[in-house]
Amino acid sequence: MRRTERLFQIIQILRGNRSPVTGRSLADELEISIRTLYRDMAELTAQRVPITGEAGTGYVLGEGYDMPPLMLTADELEAAALGAAWVASQADLSLARAARDLVSKLSEAIPHELRPIVMDASSRTISTHTKVGEQFDGAVLRRAIRERSKLRLTYQDQNDEITTRVVWPMLIAYLNTDRYIVAWCETRQDYRHFRTDRVRQLDVLEGKYPARRAVLIKGWEQVMAKRRKS
Repeated sequence: MRRTERLFQIIQILRGNRSPVTGRSLADELEISIRTLYRDMAELTAQRVPITGEAGTGYVLGEGYDMPPLMLTADELEAAALGAAWVASQADLSLARAARDLVSKLSEAIPHELRPIVMDASSRTISTHTKVGEQFDGAVLRRAIRERSKLRLTYQDQNDEITTRVVWPMLIAYLNTDRYIVAWCETRQDYRHFRTDRVRQLDVLEGKYPARRAVLIKGWEQVMAKRRKS
């Protein structure tokens, strides 16, 4: 997560909580160190975001604070519209619906003269492949990834062998027209990729897995880099 995105996320977390939010809970949710959080809070304060806080009490966002108005260039708007169109054509049903809602909200949030750029963009996606079908709700999977929940997968591989695995989901990877759950597999004690259309059942287990997602993803990227070189 880029720093600008993280700063925005801090504001959103504080906005959604009426009671003070401790630095430790913020750092854990953002998956950063407490030292990084303190630097981010100092940056927000320097930008005159009305955040107050005390050691041992937590941080509070001042009432009435709102984000600056949405200001995007024509190219930025077209990039957002094209990205949303791709998601709508390639993602699961709930994320595709969210992409269409995003375009609708963008068109309402920008000046009237810029709306044709979103609604009638000069770039668009074309797909000749059948959309991937899944037997689980994609929103459940994405929530599990965000909340670091363990999953129990019943999975049918390319040889039609069915196995059950407990995994730590890190992200959803898109490869051409296929989607994969990238996860740490407790059974294999290694990173594994599970094609979503081969998942026969997906159950969310109680509790969070112990590792930080950022650490797992970094380890996975290193493993993939070594495989590409070999």
